[in-house]
Amino acid sequence: MKTLMIYATKHGGSKKCVSLLSDQLIGEIDQCNLKSNPIPDLQQYDKVIIGGSIYAGSIQKEVSEFCNNHIQILEDKKVGLFISCMQGGDLARNQLKESFPDKLIRNAVVMESLGGVFDFKDMNFFEKLIIKMVTKNDKGIPVKNDAGVIDMISDNNIQKFAKAMNNA
Repeated sequence: MKTLMIYATKHGGSKKCVSLLSDQLIGEIDQCNLKSNPIPDLQQYDKVIIGGSIYAGSIQKEVSEFCNNHIQILEDKKVGLFISCMQGGDLARNQLKESFPDKLIRNAVVMESLGGVFDFKDMNFFEKLIIKMVTKNDKGIPVKNDAGVIDMISDNNIQKFAKAMNNA
């Protein structure tokens, strides 16, 4: 089985999710960052994993455009959908559903929020200010580590996602 992992990332959270997922998937795995790589021929893949980070409430436009432009081919594939975001529960589920076309959601093998990363060294002043304001009263967000990173990627969600794709 051959799997393509298609993603877009702004500050590396989605890339980290793809890397962690790749380590747990069975078979030949190819990765494609929509912001820096051409899209390979989708016909050569049995499974396609699509994901991106939620930024300012939406998934990157590259992910949305990819899904909309390739929906017919994707309908015939085993598809997994993920988002990388710092929210959990109903908010994450709603963001996940709003990030992908209904046709893909209905046919998806698995859909999951994998958690997120705030890497402050890669953010501009405005981004840092917004994050500090948004997380100020959120007691569920841990403090950043010595490298200036808050990492909330869920190993459990990564494992569940990989298991579902491996069994598809």
